[in-house]
Amino acid sequence: MALLIESKKQIVAEVTEIASTAFAAVVADYQGLTVEQLTALRVEARKLGVATRVVRNTLAKRALQDTQFAILNDNLVGPTILAFSTSEDDMGAAARLFEEFAKTNKAFELKAAAFDGKLYQGEEIGVIANLPNQEKALTMLASVLQAPISKLGRLLTALQEKNEAPEVTEVTEVTEA
Repeated sequence: MALLIESKKQIVAEVTEIASTAFAAVVADYQGLTVEQLTALRVEARKLGVATRVVRNTLAKRALQDTQFAILNDNLVGPTILAFSTSEDDMGAAARLFEEFAKTNKAFELKAAAFDGKLYQGEEIGVIANLPNQEKALTMLASVLQAPISKLGRLLTALQEKNEAPEVTEVTEVTEA
């Protein structure tokens, strides 16, 4: 079905707006998926705050042209679905969503991802998927900050127990034969 020029401009504007505020983007090939599978993917994306869009490659290239995701243009070939991590609290959400979805749907093929001006191909997308969300990052920071204090506390407790323990001396009997 042919799109009118106004519809194309609107699509480009929408994708450009999303891309200009996104932190990461992922491109995947969805050929072979059913409508139900794509719907399930989109529902899960909404829950995670990930913006997904199936768009013609020429329109996607135009939309990404002046954004940090222009490096993805060479990967916009064939049936393509785009996902954008739009939450500052979870910059790896789109990559994690697509990676998990690809594990259960063999027809879903990860093409590439872009994060912080770098391009990640296929299997490298796991690097972005493993980025911690804000809650996990703060938990990791707290545990790192707590570790030295905890070790000092254990050391002081051990020294105190050593100083309080009565000294036990062994007495051995010597018997003459």
